Amino acid sequence: MALAIVVGNVIGSGIFLKPGSIAAEAGDFRLILSAWLVGGAVCVLGALCFSELAAMLPRAGGLYAFLKEAYGKPAGFLFSWNEFLFNRPASIGALSVAFAGALGLSMGRTLTQLETIVLALGLILLLTWVNIRGVLWGGWVQGGTTLVKASFLGLVALLPFIMTPITEAGIDWANYSSRVEPAGDMASGTRFGLVLLSVMWAYNGWHGITPVAEEVRDPERNIPRAMIGGVGVLIVLYVSANIAYHGVLSMEEMAAAGPHAAETMVAALLGPFGAAAMAAVVMCSTFGGINSNLLLSTRVPFALGRDRLLAPVLGKVHAAYRTPFVAIVVQAVMASLLVVVSGLLIEFLGWSGEKTIFQILTDFIIFANSIFYVLAAAALFVLRRKRPNWNRPYRTWGYPIVPVLYLCFYFWFLTQVYLGKPFEASAGVVLISTGIPVYWILRRQQVAQ
Repeated sequence: MALAIVVGNVIGSGIFLKPGSIAAEAGDFRLILSAWLVGGAVCVLGALCFSELAAMLPRAGGLYAFLKEAYGKPAGFLFSWNEFLFNRPASIGALSVAFAGALGLSMGRTLTQLETIVLALGLILLLTWVNIRGVLWGGWVQGGTTLVKASFLGLVALLPFIMTPITEAGIDWANYSSRVEPAGDMASGTRFGLVLLSVMWAYNGWHGITPVAEEVRDPERNIPRAMIGGVGVLIVLYVSANIAYHGVLSMEEMAAAGPHAAETMVAALLGPFGAAAMAAVVMCSTFGGINSNLLLSTRVPFALGRDRLLAPVLGKVHAAYRTPFVAIVVQAVMASLLVVVSGLLIEFLGWSGEKTIFQILTDFIIFANSIFYVLAAAALFVLRRKRPNWNRPYRTWGYPIVPVLYLCFYFWFLTQVYLGKPFEASAGVVLISTGIPVYWILRRQQVAQ
């Protein structure tokens, strides 16, 4: 069950919507394959680090609990501030936009910006209602969509090899050596960093078991197994899917497909029916991703409320449905605002054709999250020194080399992303920083009481 949570929480839109833009940014299959393998390896390092923390601190809130114990309540609050008001809503917004795009493709047309926004907002409203009606409803949706998207991703990876001996359509080995001129003029390190930015969105959520650690049976054994095993499954699925994509489509075709590389690949094998079926799978996957964010996100305000760091009303439970409806509604409103604001930025800053709402939101999420991943991994060193006598049912394999490698990667990664996409990176820093005055205002109010 814990392994299913990890895999189901991660597979959303990245493996379906990002490969086209990755092809345009990289231009070379060798670079692309390296990025997917490096991204997966980094997640394995992170899983080794976070497993010790989660087994030692199996509490609701995940990273919030790690950061609070290592650095104090301000650090935990800033993570939760970003997670509750920006990260989860941005994920919900990005996935809803992806759903709208796939819906348009299934109908044989490309939606306008306004149509995309309206459909995305309607989907957010629908799933907000589903999750307010009850956790059981949300759980049914999550279980069904997880099974569908994982099964179809495996099928996508196998389909070209199944079709090759049957029809003329299938793997063309020459596609792996095809190239396109990458977009933009930048250093090779910065380019690889930007490719990894897209890859890391696809892997984002590999630590999704940690917020529900209190609810996992035998956490000291099952949490490490779930994270490390889940990441292993994801690496196999993602690398296999990319081998399939690039075996059927040339690099130029991949880049031209943009966010619809998966549908274009299946259409090349099975025709229009295949494209429509793949679009339906993408819709199912993004639908499940939105539901997952709404379903799991309430653990953060719960943990903050328990530590008296957030307004108690966010933990208020609906009288009839017994769900934290205020927290769900706040996240839905924030997701809707981020979708609208991103659309306005594209229009007023002249980014039409260069950036999409989906790209803006996902790039912001990964940069902002990466800051807290660095702090969480560094918490290993802090807590081993600060709390040497605490029970550690699981100890990070390869300590201290593993966390040092993880930290070195992220220091390099954050630098390259800031150089390559300064707007998204700066936005992440600014939005996290807005929590600083809020924290001190809330603390003063507590003292005054």
